Amino acid sequence: MSSNESQTISIDTDGIKDWRSIVTLIVFVITNIIVLFPFSLPTPAPQVLRNAWWDLLAKCRIISRRHTGVQAQSWSFPVNLTTAPLIADLFLLAILAIGRDEVYGGTVGTDNIYPIYIMIFFLTLAYIAISIDASGLLRWLSCKVLEKGGKNGRVLFLYLYLFFFILASFVGNDPIVLSGTAFLAYLTRVSSNISEPTAWIFTQFSVANVASAILVSSNPTNLVLAGAFSITFIEYTANMIVPVVVTAILLCPFLMFVVFNNNELIPPQIELHDLPEDRKTREPTNPNIPNARAEKADAAQDEEEARLLSLEEIMNPYLDRTSAIVGSCIMAVTLVAILALNAVADKLPTEFQVYYVTLPAAVVVLCWDLFNGWTHKSDTLSAISKLQAEIDELDEVDEKHSPDVSESELPSKNTSSALSRDVPDARKAEVPEEKVPSDTGTEALKHDKTVNTSTATQEKAQPMSSLTNSESPQALAHAEKGNAQESREPATLQSLLTDAHRWSQVTFPTATTVMSHLPFPLVPFSLCMFVLVQALVSRGWIAVFAYGYDHWIDRTGVVGAIGGMGFLGVVLCNFAGTNIGTTILLCRLVQTWVAIHAQPGAAPISQRTFWATVYSLALGVNYGAFSTAFSASLAGLLWRDILARKDIHVGAGQFAWRNLPIIAFTMVIGLVVLIGEIYLTRTDDPYTSS
Repeated sequence: MSSNESQTISIDTDGIKDWRSIVTLIVFVITNIIVLFPFSLPTPAPQVLRNAWWDLLAKCRIISRRHTGVQAQSWSFPVNLTTAPLIADLFLLAILAIGRDEVYGGTVGTDNIYPIYIMIFFLTLAYIAISIDASGLLRWLSCKVLEKGGKNGRVLFLYLYLFFFILASFVGNDPIVLSGTAFLAYLTRVSSNISEPTAWIFTQFSVANVASAILVSSNPTNLVLAGAFSITFIEYTANMIVPVVVTAILLCPFLMFVVFNNNELIPPQIELHDLPEDRKTREPTNPNIPNARAEKADAAQDEEEARLLSLEEIMNPYLDRTSAIVGSCIMAVTLVAILALNAVADKLPTEFQVYYVTLPAAVVVLCWDLFNGWTHKSDTLSAISKLQAEIDELDEVDEKHSPDVSESELPSKNTSSALSRDVPDARKAEVPEEKVPSDTGTEALKHDKTVNTSTATQEKAQPMSSLTNSESPQALAHAEKGNAQESREPATLQSLLTDAHRWSQVTFPTATTVMSHLPFPLVPFSLCMFVLVQALVSRGWIAVFAYGYDHWIDRTGVVGAIGGMGFLGVVLCNFAGTNIGTTILLCRLVQTWVAIHAQPGAAPISQRTFWATVYSLALGVNYGAFSTAFSASLAGLLWRDILARKDIHVGAGQFAWRNLPIIAFTMVIGLVVLIGEIYLTRTDDPYTSS
């Protein structure tokens, strides 16, 4: 932060007496509470109005028509981390509590914090990392770690711990959560003597977030902090690597012998079920194929078959070697280029922004994913056809094991699988298929789909012998023609979008999968939170908090700066709009604190105190992701949802109870090491922001 930029930060606290300032603070608090506890608001619209609205949309060819007897369902409006900050900003704009300057500062940027650039950088780098994950590389490496660790429980625990730490240091916590969480869910499921996955999944989540504190590129919180205080990426890593590595070294035995010291959680010997030889050698299924796992798992009614499918996910993982090599090389080149250019940024003719490197790199990876998908489309279709055949075979086995079920009650294979719509199949001509809305439609549309599919199934299953003699072939042909015309509905915007998405999944499976996993909700959330924090700045509240922090430093010194800011970072992650919102808020607080001491006659801040504050903040917002609330980070919300899809449900109380000893231990270790580092590497010379 340059000296002239520091003058733009207001240190005036008189504004908090205005009613708009009080409302701003209240709105900020309420918004963060809603982020913690999201909900939906039902729209009190009468049934007639809902039906009329549906019919209007159907008439405009936006959604499918409403069938007779089907009522439009009630509407609800989600109030969550995406919508709540936006509503708060609009409300503050309406009462003139904020204006153009706050919106501009919270989106375009001010005082060395540029939200738009941060979002571009994070999303583009995330695309590269998630593309590497989609190639199957992380899961393949996990399998190799499993083979290396063998069946010794503690050795395997150590190997997986080191594996997740090293990978998260480079690619960040989100890809580790995406791939590693599912892998551990399968691992613990196919192990006969692991009673529950608690030790493995909590260890993975905590170590991934610890490792994400090393590199600026591994977490958006690091990007905000480095930009706010003009810290080069190499300088940031040089100051963070020692506290983080020491934390990681001591955390592993603490987890193994204290927190999870239970043979049922980490058994001395892990007993994995054996995978038959025919399954070890056959070609693995590409998980990016639409509904690859879900369709197969749903068809596997037999418990033994479902167990084998889970074991196959671990012992015979899919790997696109070419894409893995391309993505890894581009990621390595990108990180090296970022570090090199950031180190010499002062010597460049123009101001350097890191997205200058990541955006072209992400475009290259995207082009590769599109090219690879297009050139291998025939292979994808063959894989889908093969998968459909396996599903049909499982269905036939299940039918043989269910002799008491009448034929009319059995599901139709032609209508049960979305995959069959993508593969040419002669069977599809047997019954005209009805266009149905996508999974993103309303609950009423889903109900409509179920009713229509059920009707079509029963009609198909009706044996020819049930027709009366009075029905001539001509009459039967006329009836079939009428039914076919009735079942075919005109194309709608919804059906076109559904078909386009399905085509994209088949033609460009990797690119479509990566796009679906990108944290797009992070963009509106972060930008709106930036605006809210900027509102607190302009209304004087950040200055009040900064004066309070200054009084704390006067009484406690360097140790108090490290302990106090680290504590604030962890606690506010749970109550200030995830660790990203906390970083934004505390960076503004520290900037204002510096501006207070930049006034004429004010005592200067020492180098030691300032950098103690900054790097303890970095530890707090990274480690705070595994504290007491899922919403302490977006990775926590993603982790919970992935586990839920694997039938592993972690409650809010369990999350807090299990994480409390972990966050307490890691913060104590990290901050103690940081205290020693600060006293060894920093002096009491005055800090200057120029």
